[in-house]
Amino acid sequence: MKAQNESVSRRDFLLTSAAVLTPPLLFGMPKLAPSADGKLNHACIGVGGMGAHDLKNFLQHPRVNITAICDVDANILKTASELVPNARTYSDWREMLEKEKKNIHSVNVSVPDHTHFSAAYQAIKAGKHVYCQKPMCHDVAEVRLLTEIAVKAGVITQLGTQVASTSCDRTAVQLIKDRTIGKIKHVYLCSNRPGAIDTYRLVGPRPAQGEPAPANLNWDLWLGSAPERPYAPAIYHQAKWRAWQDFGTGWSGDIGCHIFDAVWKGLGLKAPKSVVAEVQQTWKDSPARRGDTWPQGDHITWVFPGNDFTESDELTLEWFDGLFYPPEDIRALYSVEKYPAESALLVGTEGSLLIPHGGAAPILLPEAKFAQKQMPKFESRNHYHHFVDACLGGEKTESHFAQSGPMTEAILLGTVALRTPNEVLQWDAKKLSFPNHPDANKYLRRTYRKGWQIKGAF
Repeated sequence: MKAQNESVSRRDFLLTSAAVLTPPLLFGMPKLAPSADGKLNHACIGVGGMGAHDLKNFLQHPRVNITAICDVDANILKTASELVPNARTYSDWREMLEKEKKNIHSVNVSVPDHTHFSAAYQAIKAGKHVYCQKPMCHDVAEVRLLTEIAVKAGVITQLGTQVASTSCDRTAVQLIKDRTIGKIKHVYLCSNRPGAIDTYRLVGPRPAQGEPAPANLNWDLWLGSAPERPYAPAIYHQAKWRAWQDFGTGWSGDIGCHIFDAVWKGLGLKAPKSVVAEVQQTWKDSPARRGDTWPQGDHITWVFPGNDFTESDELTLEWFDGLFYPPEDIRALYSVEKYPAESALLVGTEGSLLIPHGGAAPILLPEAKFAQKQMPKFESRNHYHHFVDACLGGEKTESHFAQSGPMTEAILLGTVALRTPNEVLQWDAKKLSFPNHPDANKYLRRTYRKGWQIKGAF
């Protein structure tokens, strides 16, 4: 066996690693040889919205063959197929995975949050490498299981936190690890993007009556595992689904994955000890809105166990979005320009570190103290291409599931706290439960619609 392994390239090994590392009877993974031209055969699940962006990035890699594409919207699928005319087209990702299982090495999952787990889980079971848009899943329990099977299968994974591959975020991680600002006392995260409330955060309520879905949209497939709901125009498909609890994870669950990332990696955070949320009062006072939509603003506070990078044995991390902002004295730490609307700020014993979301570089504060600081140098890289390169034998991905899964889990605990506002939820990570608030456990995993349950999972 050793001699055989030595005769194949590292690229070939990684392309078939799931079949080697995992018993076929457990996951049913075919041993798939690389394509004849040495390229990665890739399939896209979801090619509209962010999925269109993802498709274009994978297409630009010189060693990728886009073999198949899938979307529930025929118009979107047609537009995408014009970019990849040789790719086979599907409306149902389940059919695609079944028919293409011997042809593809990898997939990207770029569909609404409520479908992430189902598609990614089945792809991993089939031995495929998976790039999944953030958040990894809709529910905490889904994240835990998907992380576990991905690690067990040995497939290459990447969460769609593209800013994690930028020079700004990569540099910030190193500055934290180097203890440039000393030991960390407190962390403030925010996403107060101008116009986001009006564009993405619907007040509701859901329409009392729906209407027939347009001929180009397979509404049943779009719903997937989510509860049955009549179609209504302009509020679900496409981007508006994020506002609804059945489909999205709210602003913190979505954008939070970006803002958290460098902080999580730099500090090496683990599961939080507790989480509590303050929410928009009008949302809190409306049973109809609380049962359907996410609030238009919230303030979430986690308490994490301390470690060698923190000042004490606990670290408080706060999130602000929409109608809630970091305290004025915190924003005043950066006085050169307006405080970035989306950013992370770490307050340390020797200074502070500001990480603007999508910024050119992290900022050490106070500026005068660190004016002569020699910054580490990290180049930005294409997050998608880094995944492809890893599938072809390159270095480990920036946001692999073993790392980004626990982070997503912590973020989604915040969405549970939103549903039980002002209640401090103590978290038992091993038991996946809130021992002090059992009623909140029902928000850790939803019930899948009949016919969409996954054998061996939920």
